[in-house]
Amino acid sequence: MLNSNHQRSEIPAVSVIIPTYNHAKYLSGALQSVINQSFTNWEAIIINNYSDDNTVEIVANFNEPRFALFNFRNEGVIAASRNEGLRRAKAPIIAFLDSDDIWYTDKLHRCLEEFENGADIVCHGENWVSSDSSPRAMFYGPVNRASHKSLVFRGNCISTSATLLRKDLLNQLGGFNEDQTFVTAEDYELWMRLSLSNSKIVFVDQLLGEYRRHDQSASSSVARHLAAEIAVINVHTKLEASSLVNQIRARHRRAKAIYSAGRTEMRAGRNGLAISFFWQAIPQSPFFLRTYVATILAMRNHLLGKPK
Repeated sequence: MLNSNHQRSEIPAVSVIIPTYNHAKYLSGALQSVINQSFTNWEAIIINNYSDDNTVEIVANFNEPRFALFNFRNEGVIAASRNEGLRRAKAPIIAFLDSDDIWYTDKLHRCLEEFENGADIVCHGENWVSSDSSPRAMFYGPVNRASHKSLVFRGNCISTSATLLRKDLLNQLGGFNEDQTFVTAEDYELWMRLSLSNSKIVFVDQLLGEYRRHDQSASSSVARHLAAEIAVINVHTKLEASSLVNQIRARHRRAKAIYSAGRTEMRAGRNGLAISFFWQAIPQSPFFLRTYVATILAMRNHLLGKPK
């Protein structure tokens, strides 16, 4: 059985890796949610990308011996921060928590039960929270959606802050890919490699945390994420059978990614940019009808001067 009392063991059962950069206004909530866990035998490794806010002070003020902060310059590659945390982790189980997300009290206890039953990867449900809408319950998976083929052609079904996995499995795969072209989609790329490892993944049908959505992100960030997502799709499409059907499915998948970028621009009130994304999506998959509907709505909003 995993030790639930951190005072009884020098080796923690779980290493929580928290990369952060200038997220001081959210970080306290994330760290407090770790302290509040009913399962107590953990360590939290905060990888600080030399934030110029009061991140270091916030961590110090907790005076929590299970917290360890390391300054690490990741050069804009969050995968490098997560890999640095992995190198410093002492526990056999790794959990990831983005510094603007939070966990509910029983998250670790509930997920660790699945490892005792033989799981290699565990992912739970989350409430998606944003400033301009009510929380939305999101449940990931199911297992058949986590195959390599499904992840490539149907999209991601796993969330980083909702995922725990065995450290030895992560090390076997070399951790996160630090290729610059995958930045912001490095987790999606990792899940695809994990899907090829014959590991056992379990999806817990419970809401055990909150994922904070920042829908008003800069247009440059939207474009960057789209480019990273398509780069991941293109690389992993090559690992699937070369056939006309898969070529069509890959084009449709790219169209959906471009469409999603357009929808993000619409939510931010940038209807002109949204229209340009929708027009890029149409040649990729002309029968993806939602693109046409979204184009009409964005054009109407643009002409009427409406933000959404």
